[in-house]
Amino acid sequence: MKNVSVGFVGYDDVKAAGPAVADSDRASTLVVFAGDAGVMSERTRSLLGAAAPVVERAARAAKFKGRAGSALELLAPEGLGWDRLIVLGAAPAKGDPAPTLVALGGQAMGRIGAGASASILFDLPNAPDDPARAAADLALGVALRSYRFDVYRTKKKDDDKPTTGEVGISVLDPAAARAAHAAIDAVADGVVLARNLVHEPPNVLFPEEFARRAQALERFGVQVEVLGKQALTDLGMGALLGVAQGSMREPRVVIMRWDGGKADESPVAFVGKGVCFDSGGISIKPAASMEDMKGDMAGAACVVGLMQALAQRKAKANVIGAVGLVENMPDGAAQRPGDIVRSLSGQTVEIVNTDAEGRLVLADVLWHVKETFKPKFMIDLATLTGAIMVALGQEYAGLFCNDDELAARIEQAGRETEEKVWRMPLGPAYDKMIDSKFADMKNTGGRYGGSITAAQFLKRYVGDTPWAHLDIAGTGMGSPAGDVNQSWASGWGVRLLDRLVRDHYEG
Repeated sequence: MKNVSVGFVGYDDVKAAGPAVADSDRASTLVVFAGDAGVMSERTRSLLGAAAPVVERAARAAKFKGRAGSALELLAPEGLGWDRLIVLGAAPAKGDPAPTLVALGGQAMGRIGAGASASILFDLPNAPDDPARAAADLALGVALRSYRFDVYRTKKKDDDKPTTGEVGISVLDPAAARAAHAAIDAVADGVVLARNLVHEPPNVLFPEEFARRAQALERFGVQVEVLGKQALTDLGMGALLGVAQGSMREPRVVIMRWDGGKADESPVAFVGKGVCFDSGGISIKPAASMEDMKGDMAGAACVVGLMQALAQRKAKANVIGAVGLVENMPDGAAQRPGDIVRSLSGQTVEIVNTDAEGRLVLADVLWHVKETFKPKFMIDLATLTGAIMVALGQEYAGLFCNDDELAARIEQAGRETEEKVWRMPLGPAYDKMIDSKFADMKNTGGRYGGSITAAQFLKRYVGDTPWAHLDIAGTGMGSPAGDVNQSWASGWGVRLLDRLVRDHYEG
């Protein structure tokens, strides 16, 4: 959950007398920024007053160079009415790009600490082009870094009990910053929702419950349709139903619709893999770390979080969000290696490995969305293959795409949000690897090129529609701790895709 309350105040509120947000029961912290060689802006030096020379002397003694990620901390500095002063470096290290404002906000919150009250004097040595938007981005980093998920921890030490901190960001125009922050805070809420869903245990968040939580988006104006087992059977979603048949939990497909654009405009569409728990089925996974497979629905979680973010900020676009929700379990009714299933498209699939199940779920949902809504494009997200982690580690998601313009726009959004993607190849040679002797295709192409053959499988269900597949197995769960995320679930993809929609597909 977000564990910080963020507000905006004017520069005049930062005085030697004390914090812009004050609480006598909690230590008060002031955060300021320094650029190359530890140099602070003239406004920052002026507001620090008599304490400025003290800070500069301490910086020289500590050999503080103002590099991004570094900080100088002073306790009860002379001449300031603050308990703690943090000087945060904002200058890029040699050869590195400048840190984003979201990253700086996360770094600041990391230094402030959970539950503390603080003020951030937002006055960078190099002034941003849009100060209000820049302040809102900083606040986004603060909010995302404050996230914690401890719903199920009943025995906590006092220091571990969640408390809500207060952070006031001092800016030139607080009203403009508040206006910009409203939309950005909606994105933060979407990321938090996605993280919460991924963190929930599988005995709590099974397909029916996931669908109920998606229905909560109706309060934001999202139209939500839930398709149960009988409806999926009537439609002919045999590939998805084959995955689900080994579980006592019935499958669901949830279709979410946000109509924020023109009435006659085709929607854009996002599709998420929602395997609420993946045992591997008959091709069962090793026991070690199988508990992490509660996160095999991170793609679906992203889509739900994205739909909330778009609706909450009233995005001027028509958007479809669709998630296929199943459990992959190995009981006596489970599908077997060697089975052949008929997908919604009419194409048949030989099951050679029941642990290659996510593509079966996505195949039916992609086809349904393509045929029903005729979208401008479709983007699916899935924790699909371990092979993508072998190729890219956990720093990048794999991007597979049949449209160069769409791929370039996703790559640009990834750079701007630091939810990075790396484009991977598609081609006929890989496609041949999933040809089957007994059906139209088989559901895995073997050991080599596993993430590519999985994408080639999905490509057979999108036709001529512009489409991108994001393999987020490395970024959606268990991702490395970063400036804006210290939790197991990252909520990866919400910021990326919100940026894509905002920059290219709003009226």
